[in-house]
Amino acid sequence: MLQLQKIRENKEAYIEALAKRNIEGGKLLDDALQLDEKRRATQTELDATLAKSNTLSKEIGMLFKSGRTAEANAIKATTAELKETSKNLGDQLNLVSNELQELLYQIPNIPHNSVPKGNTDEDNEEIFREGEIPELQQGALPHWELAKKYDIIDFELGVKVTGAGFPIYKGKGARLQRALISYFLDKNTEAGYTEIQVPHLVNEASGYGTGQLPDKEGQMYHIGEDNLYLIPTAEVPVTNILRGEILNASNFPIKYTGYTPCFRREAGSYGAHVRGLNRLHQFDKVEIVRVEHPDNSYHALDEMVEHVKNILRELKLPYRILRLCGGDLGFTSALTYDFEVFSTAQDRWLEISSVSNFETYQANRLKLRFKDADGKRHLAHTLNGSALALPRVLAGILENYQTENGIAIPEVLVPYCGFEVID
Repeated sequence: MLQLQKIRENKEAYIEALAKRNIEGGKLLDDALQLDEKRRATQTELDATLAKSNTLSKEIGMLFKSGRTAEANAIKATTAELKETSKNLGDQLNLVSNELQELLYQIPNIPHNSVPKGNTDEDNEEIFREGEIPELQQGALPHWELAKKYDIIDFELGVKVTGAGFPIYKGKGARLQRALISYFLDKNTEAGYTEIQVPHLVNEASGYGTGQLPDKEGQMYHIGEDNLYLIPTAEVPVTNILRGEILNASNFPIKYTGYTPCFRREAGSYGAHVRGLNRLHQFDKVEIVRVEHPDNSYHALDEMVEHVKNILRELKLPYRILRLCGGDLGFTSALTYDFEVFSTAQDRWLEISSVSNFETYQANRLKLRFKDADGKRHLAHTLNGSALALPRVLAGILENYQTENGIAIPEVLVPYCGFEVID
């Protein structure tokens, strides 16, 4: 959530930056500032009314003590009016404050200066590419055919048990899935991230804290009776651990990693591009989250990018990195890098990680602050990334490592799997 003071100080720059998102920001920001002025004026009037009421109440007490009952009763009529006025002003303040809050929830984060202009994913900027795309044998198969051939993932059985988008992993497929989770967690903890296990359900406050609500409400599974949400990513519960906290600058950096299943309705997702593991309603992901001093957050973002690079190098998968354009940038993000693995059998790139800096946007919603050496309080910066999302990594391994004699296992995963080939 944007800070009102920053909007006042940088309105024209913010309007220009929001244009990168193809958003006409002038009216949104003006409306927010006008509501804030109304809120401040109402608060001032309420404070003055309460102060006057308190002064008169003290005067009434003194008059009664001195036996001037008639004068005291006359002033009591005035205090009754002031109390009614205070109540009305309090109601007005709540209404305008809620209206302002709802409006601020609708304004996305300001893109970083390096974010390119653009409307769709076709306008994203490729900034890095590494790894050789393998030459597959004649008749190479996409991963959903390989899964069926080697009986390692059953999509039809998942439909029977739950529905489309809920695959069941079997045998060596389940072991490879578990191996990837352990490998990712080990790589993250070796890099200084503290592993934590978090709930897979969150409350409404957590959804608002990291920005999934109200922006992505329709994409989340909601349990109405308890007003809880199945998590779309571990980012939500992990980041919300620090909601409302006041840290010391010496606490930075704070680095967490966690494995969770993720649940997304993916409403409106159809077509060949979502076949197999390409897009699911339930999938596994290992997440990294950082909370940083504002002066260090972009250095931290670069470190996270290098960390994901190293994992993909060890897996020996061909990949590229994209800097997302304004039109494809997530609602809460200031800058996002997407990692994509090349699927040779599908002849297309598959997104397997997003690494983002949210600057103060989430922290302002979370009321996540820190004290500097002088004791002044500031909003922290939050960052997160996938390290990594499993379905498309698994798809890339199955397709790029297929041979005439089976599917080879990346060397780095063999100690985790306990086997070298799926045959």
